[in-house]
Amino acid sequence: MTPGHHVDEPTLRSRPPVDASMTLLNEVMHRPLDAGYAEAAARKERGEAPRRTVTGVVALLVLAVVLGLVTVSAARQLRAPQPGVVAARELLVDEIVSRRAQLAERTQTNADLQASIDGLRDEALASTDPDSVAQLTEDGLSNGTIAARGPGIVVKVENGPRADEEPAALVQDSDLQMLVNALWASGAEAIAVNDQRLTSTTAIRSAGSAILVDLVGVSAPYEVVAIGGKNDLETGLARSSAARQLSALGSQYGIKTSVSTRDEMTVPAGPTRVLFSAGPVGKDNGEG
Repeated sequence: MTPGHHVDEPTLRSRPPVDASMTLLNEVMHRPLDAGYAEAAARKERGEAPRRTVTGVVALLVLAVVLGLVTVSAARQLRAPQPGVVAARELLVDEIVSRRAQLAERTQTNADLQASIDGLRDEALASTDPDSVAQLTEDGLSNGTIAARGPGIVVKVENGPRADEEPAALVQDSDLQMLVNALWASGAEAIAVNDQRLTSTTAIRSAGSAILVDLVGVSAPYEVVAIGGKNDLETGLARSSAARQLSALGSQYGIKTSVSTRDEMTVPAGPTRVLFSAGPVGKDNGEG
């Protein structure tokens, strides 16, 4: 202690204990029994507790049985679905199925109309500017708006056997992203995940436990189709970090991965993107 500084002894003694703010926790840890229970236990140890009679034991058993029956009956009533809830659920399921069917029908109609438009465009340009037709076809294959066909490989990825109990055994969006990037790096010319074509603006994201490919939900098993040189794709994938990661996931969580080659496959066309803000260079977009 430095000269000139003095602390009175009573002040030191009057300081509260270090754990003064934890009074409730101390009570729970050191004196877990309520005062009434503690007193009853002390009387029992001293032999002063009243003895149980046959009538009291029988009454206690009857009360326990009645309480058990009432509890079981209440639990059954709570678990039993109400008629109104069941009817509403069935109506909602029917509505979802109907809407999905409408969506699938309109999606196919949209694809057919787009194919018709492309055909008319190519027919009109064939006699005036055949080079533009070739360029449009090449661009369509590159950006995924035209269906592609050719040789390639199919990579199938399945969830682990304990996926229902262990979330880590589920295939995640990052696993598919890593696999797709490895296939692009290996020379893939067109890729589809569960028949969803990957374009220049496609995103693979998760929504809870589901995986979305271009905002379309896909579920396991995941089939990744890549068109390109079979040997290049197979060799490039085997040498990539994605293959090592998938192998580790298989060893640790049972996630299965299989690779097969095909002489000819087809991947569907992706959606045609509409520009809202961008435009050709030199076009007057209304800005000063």
